[in-house]
Amino acid sequence: MDKAVLVYGIGISGCGAAEILARGGKRVLLYNDAEHEVNADLKELLAKNGGQIVIGGGEKLLDEVKEVILSPGISLENPLVQEALRRGINVTGEAELAYRNYNGHIIGITGTNGKTTTTTLVGEMLATLSCVSKVGGNIGMALTKEVETMPDNSWLAAELSSFQLETIQNFRAEIAVILNLTEDHLTRHHTMEAYGAAKCNIFKNQRPEDVTLLNFDDPIVKSWGGLVPGRLCWFSRREILPQGIYMDNGDFVIAWEDTKEVICNKKDLQIFGGHNEENVLAAIGAAFFAGVKPYDIAAVLKSFKGVEHRIEYTATVNGVPYYNDSKATNTDSTIKALEAFANGHLILIAGGTDKLTPLEEMMALVKTKVDTLILLGEAAERFNEAAVKAGVADIRRVKSMREAVELAHKIAVKPQTVLLSPACASFDMFSGFPARGRCFKEIVAEIAAAEEQK
Repeated sequence: MDKAVLVYGIGISGCGAAEILARGGKRVLLYNDAEHEVNADLKELLAKNGGQIVIGGGEKLLDEVKEVILSPGISLENPLVQEALRRGINVTGEAELAYRNYNGHIIGITGTNGKTTTTTLVGEMLATLSCVSKVGGNIGMALTKEVETMPDNSWLAAELSSFQLETIQNFRAEIAVILNLTEDHLTRHHTMEAYGAAKCNIFKNQRPEDVTLLNFDDPIVKSWGGLVPGRLCWFSRREILPQGIYMDNGDFVIAWEDTKEVICNKKDLQIFGGHNEENVLAAIGAAFFAGVKPYDIAAVLKSFKGVEHRIEYTATVNGVPYYNDSKATNTDSTIKALEAFANGHLILIAGGTDKLTPLEEMMALVKTKVDTLILLGEAAERFNEAAVKAGVADIRRVKSMREAVELAHKIAVKPQTVLLSPACASFDMFSGFPARGRCFKEIVAEIAAAEEQK
């Protein structure tokens, strides 16, 4: 019997990879460390080629394996992965597998924050072209599933995490975007240098005609300009660039070779904040190099209302607006959210699974922007200590999201704003940040309905 491909991880990426490989006639061992429910159709498909679901068993499986495909959540430091590497078995990721099966064009988008908003924007801009286009990666379906039926002249906007990028081999993005780099995922990468190196993989296989868009305003990302093998295009909201994508008196401007065009003004947007201006600049650049017309770029920007769970307007209750920023799973993302509310007077709900990143910068901003800080989850104690040290005056502790939102409603008055922006992962209380955001929105909706009936 032919040796198998071992797909490690039974999530969206792993199941997608296993399905594509099995459909291609490969014998697939879909492996997971613990029991996990798997679609019956997938089990049947695997069995047709002699494959199966395998729970546990570890290194002995490698005797019958010729390649290992990792889901993004599986670290290269995993003992089974390390043993595969020691034996000379090829180890790669689901993004690489998708690339093998796709002959179209790719825009790859990465960064610590802003990936989903930027990728969504780029996807909507690509949809104005006369060819097939899709988004995938960290957003939507697994990349392997997204590219399955895409023709050669299509465009894929791929949101790529450092976890996906650290295992690529030949993956090539014709247009690569790096938005920013701040402390995150250090439990996985250990150092900022290793984290940054994984991000830089997004452009490592580029050809001279390809384009990389880098954030001129981010000092770490700016330092990577000399590493780009293709054409380098900077974007900046702070500097007027001789060539690049930049802002000038609120206008978003493309200046590249013989083109100089104002796309629109930030007043035309329905999203706000400096971080979103950077996302918009990056999306403009990516779409421009993909051939999207400036007027189509402008039309998308003017109609775009943002993505769910990222400074998402939820409701206004008794004159107080509520915003869901559950996607803020690190301190830098919460800082950007706080900065977006220029007038301050926030009631901030924060806390969750602690990533143990430094809190000084965030809490200094909390002191100036936040009237009341409501803390919950595993991180509450450390966040409380940091807030006290920073001089935050009003700190409350609660045990649940419901208690947090009801407390915020009880104390909030105009001109305050209630903001959920946790600066933490969500796994202490929820299955993920989407579940946390939906919970917040459901409670706000209940409160709003009760107020209307009074």
